[in-house]
Amino acid sequence: MTALFLTIICSTSIALILKFNENRKGTAPVLLGANYFTATIISLILFLSNDIKVVSKESLIFGFMLGITFTCSFFLFALAVQVAGTALATVSARLSIIVPVLLAVIIYGELPGAIQLAGIILGLITIYFFYLSLRNNRNRRLHLKQYLILIMLLAGIGINDFCMKIFQAWRPSYEKPFFLLSIFFAAWLYSSGYVFYKKLPIERRTVVLGLILGIPNIFSSFFLLAALDAIEAIIVYPMVNIGIIIATAVAAWIIWREKLNRPAIWALTTGICAVILLGIK
Repeated sequence: MTALFLTIICSTSIALILKFNENRKGTAPVLLGANYFTATIISLILFLSNDIKVVSKESLIFGFMLGITFTCSFFLFALAVQVAGTALATVSARLSIIVPVLLAVIIYGELPGAIQLAGIILGLITIYFFYLSLRNNRNRRLHLKQYLILIMLLAGIGINDFCMKIFQAWRPSYEKPFFLLSIFFAAWLYSSGYVFYKKLPIERRTVVLGLILGIPNIFSSFFLLAALDAIEAIIVYPMVNIGIIIATAVAAWIIWREKLNRPAIWALTTGICAVILLGIK
């Protein structure tokens, strides 16, 4: 369970840092490039400090492929925070649990018990309540293009999450540091290449914030893989996603005074109950 809660803390930190950058009008691609630089350095340290240093072409190729989807998803998340707000972007990202949970059931035959199934259902109700709370927000109206951004974000993060499950089931655990290094090095190459190709202005404060962002980013993936080693994916993904929704909503309310209406309060209540049920073995 420790790895689960650490994943939630790291992922929530990512959402809050992206919101902070958006408030300061920082250039998102520059932020992401600096973030992936830090993630690459940390993953390199993890790889070099590992007792078993294995370099496999399978992990390298899979990591470089994931580097593309990681970069695109991060760009989409930063864009979604900008056009739809922190809460709605986070809900859309966390609704991605549909993808890995369904695929875990279909491909790996993971089936929840009665209590866990009740927790998953409560989790979906939580997300629906958050949707109601945001739909009732008269200060923000979304158009088709913005909804498409949220849908692409949902699909991208769902695919990323399930690819972590594929690696955990496919490759030995001692390849994890090299796999993470492959992902974040590739993502750094892609995002930095975009910054220089577009000749975007590189602000010092955005770079510094991006370097900080890289710390929770790398460890969110590290702890997610650790959680998948110990707990079934159909339990891990709902707990992580619901936990992030609750933590992000509460933090945004405390820091930026983003108001919680009645459906949002219902969502927090059902979300807490869902996490409790999912945590019962």
